[in-house]
Amino acid sequence: MSWFILFIAGLLEIFWAIGLKYSDGFTKFWPSVGTVLSLVASFILLGIAMKDLPVGTAYAIWVGIGAVGTAILGIMLFNESADILKIVSLGFICVGIVGLKLAHNA
Repeated sequence: MSWFILFIAGLLEIFWAIGLKYSDGFTKFWPSVGTVLSLVASFILLGIAMKDLPVGTAYAIWVGIGAVGTAILGIMLFNESADILKIVSLGFICVGIVGLKLAHNA
């Protein structure tokens, strides 16, 4: 269950990171509210997941999910560049996430 909670925490990290863009420096009320709620929920779930998972593994996976998801949505929503180096680098992060999960089970 801790892995599922960690995954949801990572997804919420994506929401608050994208929400920062939509909040326009916290000048737009509802995007700001959504950003803060996502951030708080993400941190709470990360903390819950860390009760059973090693801190280094949980934190790295949480950051990795957030980084990859935010970069992909940045490409899709904000027309950020999608050059081959960026895509390959995101792939390396995904490999790292899987590697950390497998290393935990070993």
